[in-house]
Amino acid sequence: MSKPTITKLFVVSLIALVGGIVLAVLGSLVAFANGAFVMSGPDLTAIQWSPFAWSMIGITLIGIVAIIGGAIGQFVAWIGAVLNTSRLQDRTWFVVLLVVGLLSFGFVAMLVYVIAGPDGTIAAPPQVQQPQPAQQMHRLFR
Repeated sequence: MSKPTITKLFVVSLIALVGGIVLAVLGSLVAFANGAFVMSGPDLTAIQWSPFAWSMIGITLIGIVAIIGGAIGQFVAWIGAVLNTSRLQDRTWFVVLLVVGLLSFGFVAMLVYVIAGPDGTIAAPPQVQQPQPAQQMHRLFR
């Protein structure tokens, strides 16, 4: 997976995650504010099943599905970034992404990778070994 693909997946899944959180919170708060939930002190005792309550529950469920999809997208982007950086000569990005992701700080590592990370699918130019000066002199006098 190339870095532009990883970046697109990361950004789209981040938008889905944030949008899902907004929908879930908004649906729940609007349902609560308009009396869809019957409360007895701090306890929820019943739900007044009206078309409005069903629509707010639907909006909340859509938000939850978007949150789950965004989280899966974030995980796939992290896996793609780890696999992408495993192809590099220098293993620093690979180790940092892997360790930080396994320590549950994958979002921070992915954000840094998307902004400043290298692309492991771009082939490095071939390294041509130049002969050493002593070898050049040896060829001249042969």
